[in-house]
Amino acid sequence: MAKLKEEKSIYPVSGMHCAACAGKVESVLNSLDGVKEAVANFASREASVEYDPDVITPERMRDAVRRYGYTLHIEMSEEELDRMREAEMRKVKRNVTFSAVLTAVILIVSFAFHHGGTAVNVLLWCLATPVVVIGGRLFYVNAWQRLRQGSSDMDTLVALSSGIAYLFSVFNTLFPEVWLRHGLMPHVYFDAAACIITFILIGRMLEERAKQRTAVSIKNLIGLQPKSTIVVLPDGTQVEKSISDITIGDILLARPGEKIAVDGIAVDGESHVDQSMMTGEPMPVAVREGAKVFAGTVNGEGSFTYRAQSVGSSTMLSRIIALVKEAQGSKPPIQRIVDKVASVFVPVIISLSVVTLLLWLFFAKDNGVTYGILSAITVLVIACPCALGLATPTALMVGMGRGAEEGILIRDAVSLEIAKGVDTVVLDKTGTLTKGKPEVVDSMWVVSDNAHARNVLYSIERRSSHPLAAAIVESLTDCEPVLVLAFRNIPGEGLRAQVDKINYFVGNERLLSNNGVTIPAEVSATASKWAADGCSVVYIASEKEGVMGLYAVADAVKPTSLRAVEMLRDENVELHILTGDSSEAASLLARRVGIEHYKGNVTPADKWQYIKSLQDSGRKVAMVGDGVNDSAALSMADLSIAMGSGSDVAIDVAQMTIISDNLEKVPQAIKLSRATVGIIRQNLFWAFIYNVIAVPVAAGLLYPFTGYLLNPMIACALMALSSVSVVTNSLRLRKKG
Repeated sequence: MAKLKEEKSIYPVSGMHCAACAGKVESVLNSLDGVKEAVANFASREASVEYDPDVITPERMRDAVRRYGYTLHIEMSEEELDRMREAEMRKVKRNVTFSAVLTAVILIVSFAFHHGGTAVNVLLWCLATPVVVIGGRLFYVNAWQRLRQGSSDMDTLVALSSGIAYLFSVFNTLFPEVWLRHGLMPHVYFDAAACIITFILIGRMLEERAKQRTAVSIKNLIGLQPKSTIVVLPDGTQVEKSISDITIGDILLARPGEKIAVDGIAVDGESHVDQSMMTGEPMPVAVREGAKVFAGTVNGEGSFTYRAQSVGSSTMLSRIIALVKEAQGSKPPIQRIVDKVASVFVPVIISLSVVTLLLWLFFAKDNGVTYGILSAITVLVIACPCALGLATPTALMVGMGRGAEEGILIRDAVSLEIAKGVDTVVLDKTGTLTKGKPEVVDSMWVVSDNAHARNVLYSIERRSSHPLAAAIVESLTDCEPVLVLAFRNIPGEGLRAQVDKINYFVGNERLLSNNGVTIPAEVSATASKWAADGCSVVYIASEKEGVMGLYAVADAVKPTSLRAVEMLRDENVELHILTGDSSEAASLLARRVGIEHYKGNVTPADKWQYIKSLQDSGRKVAMVGDGVNDSAALSMADLSIAMGSGSDVAIDVAQMTIISDNLEKVPQAIKLSRATVGIIRQNLFWAFIYNVIAVPVAAGLLYPFTGYLLNPMIACALMALSSVSVVTNSLRLRKKG
């Protein structure tokens, strides 16, 4: 059977004003043939759709959604989207200003002439009508569209509550005698109708501003992408081209202070590049011939050319943006329950409003109708599906955005839930705890004047391709090359060469012994100590002077590893080391970094089995690795974390990716996950509690005991505050370290 083609796209959606809206968009898209899965995000106002392009097109999706009053923007750049949303915000601000001014006048008139009679009521009618008709137009249009489709949302509640208050007041203004002949006062609630519209508009404006702040991280990442760059043609001519016109193989020029345009390899020149916005690392990275550079990073004071390797959506930056957007739109398991509640929320509230009215009519005496209508309106106003709808996505947007800024990529919301419960972290040795390449960690010279000896060592080691030789050459930065003759590589021993007709030996103890060189006792003691610490010892000797010096070379522990281990312990996490190196090497490393549990000589299958045994004992395991050999273990772990310098295989398997070799990011990722899940649960708890308490109070639960009846205007303010407080609580994640 042929495999279905699949594409995944994220589309901006206009017209979503609450969780019910997002649920409707989601259900419409999921009902279409060819759509595998669709997720609508109320906070980001986007829909992520996985679909088969052979069965359905984006245009058909757009048309299906449009029938329900929503707009799916299938071809819109980030700049166009920003302009559209800025225009929407300006329109909301105009509506808020217009409605607020008239509402303020209405409130002044209402308080000044509380029982002013028909003339005052007519004046209030004239003042309230523009607020309801113009300021509240969008609510009524949207409510009507939902009604025609047999659905409802937050706009339905606003339209019903303000509309009932307004029409009830108009009736009482035109026909006061209906009430007067029964000895009742014909109360009007033009102030309530106007306040409902105005407070909801103000709440949406504040909510929109807060939501924009939750998206600041992804905006910062998008802002890293330059619009154009300088291309160096084969004849040396320099021309400026749009980023979209860059192709693989083009030679590009990075000038001082400019952003790198695409991913590539440095060809000529030297500089330092600031990668902090992608990796969270503050120190600039040195760039010279052969070094990798990434789109969106900022060149320092130098200038260099580089060859384009990845362009467009294939660059690391584009992949990060896509991953973060997709992750922000994902849903943790608890959100599925919230979605079910949100889908029936509005119909339930409307039903409760009707029940409230009927109860007042049945049990109350003189003011049953007035109080019943007032309480029914208050129930409609105070109920807030928005707070429920915002609780999870806003926290995810802020938390995952904060992670991206710190160089921590989180695949989805489920990974966050898992990370919260991690109590055991298994660390690979090479490239994770250690740097993954040998470097000189100590040296000792026996000869007093070692300048010439250093030049000889440098020149001989340059001829070798051995990793230990490369480490020594890298450490001898101030040396001058000398003429080397009769160079010979002796496997298992080292190097032999001739300089100025003198034979030199660079290698291990066996090389010296086989060539009659005696090692002094104090030198041997130093070498033994280094070997006990897990270092490889490299000697330099000559037939004329004997042992001249020695170097300790090791796969050094990263400077961040000790601090990372300490941070993980602070999070009550148990640590384990797994390595394919010898048990002695594993033991040495464990002692150096302060980890009790370790195992050496492990194969990829052993790593998999080790993690499974931890899980069988009830542990929640995270595996941190960076290579192909880690892939099986990463897939077995409850939570897989890949270091960004690792292979594509490991990164593809991982639920979290650290875009640097800084191990401190691992405890930061776990801490951020726990904080994000904590904020989500706080948001959901208070959103549910708010509605559970607010709706009965709005219905008049306190009236028989205290004589207190909640005013619709206060209810409106509380409803707006509930949404804003959820978003504000989520924004606290930006300050958590």
